[in-house]
Amino acid sequence: MSSTLVALFLLFGELSLLAFGGGNTILPEMHRQTVDVHHWLTDAEFTALFALAQAAPGPNMMIVPLIGLHVAGWAGLVVSTIGMFGPAAIVTAITLRLWRRFQDRPWRQKIQAGIVPVSIGLVAAGALLIVQASDHEWVLGGVTLVVALLAIRTKVHPLWLLGLGAVVGWIGFGQ
Repeated sequence: MSSTLVALFLLFGELSLLAFGGGNTILPEMHRQTVDVHHWLTDAEFTALFALAQAAPGPNMMIVPLIGLHVAGWAGLVVSTIGMFGPAAIVTAITLRLWRRFQDRPWRQKIQAGIVPVSIGLVAAGALLIVQASDHEWVLGGVTLVVALLAIRTKVHPLWLLGLGAVVGWIGFGQ
């Protein structure tokens, strides 16, 4: 059990330092590590935990404590949470002080401009990974497409979109 806790801490500590642009940017690597490398989860379990984390209030990385809980119980929840949020919080606090100090420097704007498209690409890769892991039927792919279009083109509240998914599941599609 202790080797699993160390592995959880190291994995999420490393991922926390790679999460430029938000937590969703590391979803592909999180999936690869937890499903393919460590075999802690299946595709279906990862997708279910991701959906549960997104439906819950709070930060979008609520999947991390859920993975920790699934893998190693309450100790796993605590260790994975500290691993994910601790290192990133320390680096962010230090970086923020430096970022403010050099706010008028031309190189700062160039770095910031370069990080934005990379972050967008990583978020898109995370979204694609979740789609591939969960949409095994054309109906589910259609729901994903409709929800994505509604989210991008309208101001429909995300809870309505979650409700749409729940109705589709309740009717029996995707089973």
